[in-house]
This record gives sequence, structure tokens and C-alpha cells, in this order.
Amino acid sequence: MTMPFAASLLATLPALAGRNFLRTYLNPVPIVVLAVALAVYLLAVRRQNRLHPAHPWPLRRTVSYLGGTLVTFVAICSFLGAYDRTLFWVHMVQHLLLIMVAAAMFAASSPVALCWRATSARTHRRLGAVLRSRPARIVGHPVTAFVLYAVLVPLTHLTVFFNDAIRSGAVDQFEHLCFVVVGFLFFRQLFGVDPNRYRVQPAMRGVMVFLAVPVDTFVGLTLDSETHEIFPAFAAEHRTWGPSLVMDLHLGGVIMWVGGDVLMTAAIVPIIVAWLRREERRARSFDRQLEAYFPPPPPRGQPTAGFALGTHAARRDRHPHAEQADPLGSG
Repeated sequence: MTMPFAASLLATLPALAGRNFLRTYLNPVPIVVLAVALAVYLLAVRRQNRLHPAHPWPLRRTVSYLGGTLVTFVAICSFLGAYDRTLFWVHMVQHLLLIMVAAAMFAASSPVALCWRATSARTHRRLGAVLRSRPARIVGHPVTAFVLYAVLVPLTHLTVFFNDAIRSGAVDQFEHLCFVVVGFLFFRQLFGVDPNRYRVQPAMRGVMVFLAVPVDTFVGLTLDSETHEIFPAFAAEHRTWGPSLVMDLHLGGVIMWVGGDVLMTAAIVPIIVAWLRREERRARSFDRQLEAYFPPPPPRGQPTAGFALGTHAARRDRHPHAEQADPLGSG
């Protein structure tokens, strides 16, 4: 059997220090995928703005997609991509960037809603049929998104799956894709405005985030409590630099535990802000309805409109005796 890819890569990788943090790993497959997806998104924005000039696509959503593309590129093509199958803690940083940062930005960019608004005629009808299909309803269900997230995180870090990802570049790239897709499905329930049969209210969005935090905590604490290397592919490399195998495993566990919990908790902030704005809009709408049924009385002790227009003077001209009886009159 040929030497594992990770072992051959290790032979050319020096210790991760100094300028090696600027090392790149330019894998053509993810670069092409990212470039094509970005081009399609920008073309869709241009077409949407041409079809609906009165309602241009929000700039913040385009910026969010650009940010997600940049974060994905850094996670896969920087030193993180070069060392992710050599150092476990590097892989964990890469994992958090993909599933919690890049995926959240892609979700906030609402690409499905953009495609819906950028299409017309037959393409628009076909897209609508796809969105109304049973598979789309299953994938778009909040429970499906949460279950996929809760299964993917421990599956890719506590089973032989990650050991296979170390040995195989194809499995490693497939894992990256799973991180982005599953993270997108999860965070679109929280931030996106994509067409979906199920609308998650702000309170339930907070519950989803609250339930997702223990998933990262469990995986991180499990890794941090290990007393030996649980991935034979790492042990087979015989790395002579950097942290020990167990220390590397513990560092990855702490990053998953602390970093994952911090990022997931930070996701609650925009949810709370959206919730407060929603309640404020509902309160203003309720006040307008009350004013329609119970108009407020005119204020007392303030000048009336007649006083401001001078009509009181006309009334005094029609009643001269009333003017003479005025103790403040000129006479």
C-alpha cells in the first residue's frame, strides 16, 4: 500500500511557526467551486436588480456572501488547509470557521431568495416547484437542520470518519463540504430570508441555539478528556515537532468547547435584536389600531387652531359688548 497522503505531505511541511503561518495550500477543486458560486451569485444580483429596479438586492446580503467566500477560502487554502491533516487543533479551527462563520454568512446572504427573485417565466415556475417538493420541505424543516448539525459534529470528530479524512484527500474535501452545507441549513433557520414553508419565530431560534451549544461542549470535553491518541493516522505519521499527540488532541478539544460555545452564543445577539425590533413594530401597530378606535382628546390649556388663525378676533367683532366687558380691554 502506498504511503498515506498525510504522511507524504508531512515530509514537506516544516514546523508550524514563524512565516509558515503564511503558507498556502491552493487546491484547485475548492477554488473553482468558490469562484463559480461567487460568479453565479453576483450575476443573480445583477439580474435581480434589473428585473426589480424599485427593490434592489440589499447590499448587506451581497457583502455577507463575499465574506462567507473569503472565510471559506482562508479555511481551506491558507496554512489551515495545509496543516489540517497534520495538527488536530488546526483542523478544529478550520472546522469552526467553516460550519459557524462561513456557513452563517452564506445563510445570511439568502442565496435561495436571490435565485427566486432573479428568475422569471419557466425557470421561476420550476424553481417554485422544487421549493414546494417534499424533499425540499424535509430539508427545510428546522428539526432536520438541528438533527443534521447534532449528528455531524460528533460523527466527524469522535469516529473513524476523521481518521479516514486524514488518510484521504477526497474524504477531507467531502468533510469540508458537509460542514458548509449542514451549517448553512442550520443557520438559514436563524438569519436567512430564503423561501421556506416553515418560519421559525425568534423565541424558537433562541431555543435552537441553546440546544446546539451542548453538542459542541460534549465533543470538546470528550476530546479534552482523552488520555491517548484516538486517531491512528496521526500516530502513524511520527511527527517530531509541535505539541505531543495527546496535547494536540486536548488543544483541539478546548478549541471546540470554548470557541464553539462562544461563536454559537454570539449567534443569539442578532436573534435578540431581531426579536426586539419585531416586538417594537407590533407595539407601534397596536398603538395605531387603538388610536383609530379611541382618538386622543384635544389637549387642554393649549392654543386652539382658531386662536392661531385669528378667528377669535372675528367673533369679538360680532360681539362688541363682550369686548367692552373685558377687563383687559383697551377702554
